[in-house]
Amino acid sequence: MNESQAKRLGGWLRQRRREAGLSTIQVAKAAGTTDGTITRIEQGVIAAPDPRKLSRIAEALGLSLADVYVMADYAVPSDLPSFQPYLRRKYRDMPAEAIGDLEQAFERIIKKHGYEPTGPRNGEDEEPDT
Repeated sequence: MNESQAKRLGGWLRQRRREAGLSTIQVAKAAGTTDGTITRIEQGVIAAPDPRKLSRIAEALGLSLADVYVMADYAVPSDLPSFQPYLRRKYRDMPAEAIGDLEQAFERIIKKHGYEPTGPRNGEDEEPDT
């Protein structure tokens, strides 16, 4: 991951943390690391965060591991990333404003069609075995 990608990942994680209403100390405690590590990752200082730490941070923030790995430019597990992290990775050379426009358009489309991108959880929509 280059410096620009590290800063993008860090900014994205900071935004998710703030949206969750958590402090760096709270995330660090839940992820089993230090608040200094969380701060350095959010600042983009750590160019290649340990995938295990990212996994624990994702869990602490309630994020999809695939989303976090896509943002970090790491190999993605079999789970597909959601649309916003995918856009940011796929079109990383686009201006941030353009990516924001794409995200807003996506949000309008899913609202218009009543689509829930997170969908049902595993097992919620399966028929019981008879």
